[in-house]
Amino acid sequence: MRLGPTAAILFGVAGIAVLVGLGIWQVQRLAWKEGLIAQLEERFAADPVGLPDSPDPGRDSYLRVQVTGWAGVPTLHVLTSVKPFGPGFRVIAPFSQVSGRRILVDLGYIRQERKDRGDLPGGEIRVIGALYWPNETDGFTPQPDRADNLWFARDLEAMAAELDTEPLMIIAESHGAGDWPRPRRLGINLPNNHFQYAIIWFSLALIWAVMSVLLVRREWRKGA
Repeated sequence: MRLGPTAAILFGVAGIAVLVGLGIWQVQRLAWKEGLIAQLEERFAADPVGLPDSPDPGRDSYLRVQVTGWAGVPTLHVLTSVKPFGPGFRVIAPFSQVSGRRILVDLGYIRQERKDRGDLPGGEIRVIGALYWPNETDGFTPQPDRADNLWFARDLEAMAAELDTEPLMIIAESHGAGDWPRPRRLGINLPNNHFQYAIIWFSLALIWAVMSVLLVRREWRKGA
């Protein structure tokens, strides 16, 4: 089938435009991701502050805070796995602040065999961590097994209702009360492969351009 030089040129230009556009989009995504990572690094390095009166997810996500009070019961156990310990659970506890507010605190990880041992910081403690509004559930997430206290994801609204707290969670970096639950130092775990993706799209655009030139030359010779 003969395209003709004009159709070959249009076909080549259209393909190059699409591929270059995808490469530019990945460059824009790279700039956005690097800005987000820089913002998170700045937040994680900042000194902890008191809990805001009216925390806002858009403004205060990952804000480092410190609160003083008491971790209560019952706690909720969220299935997880942590290297090098293996399968276990996040311990989500109601936390009554000295100020009177009652919020949720993710105290950290316990091993599977410690699930029913009741590991919980006793007495007044100071929790240092970051504000977080988890959104880990979707239509495929199983419903929690309340009989066995087994949750499959952190569900802020449901957990707050279950423990009668504000829908507000702090992920603990430290609670100064024993080894278990084991809090984790906050870190950035955001994949950033946009530079490689941009290189791929621009390389494909270059290959498409070369192939288009060859196609146009072939169609031109056929016409001649």
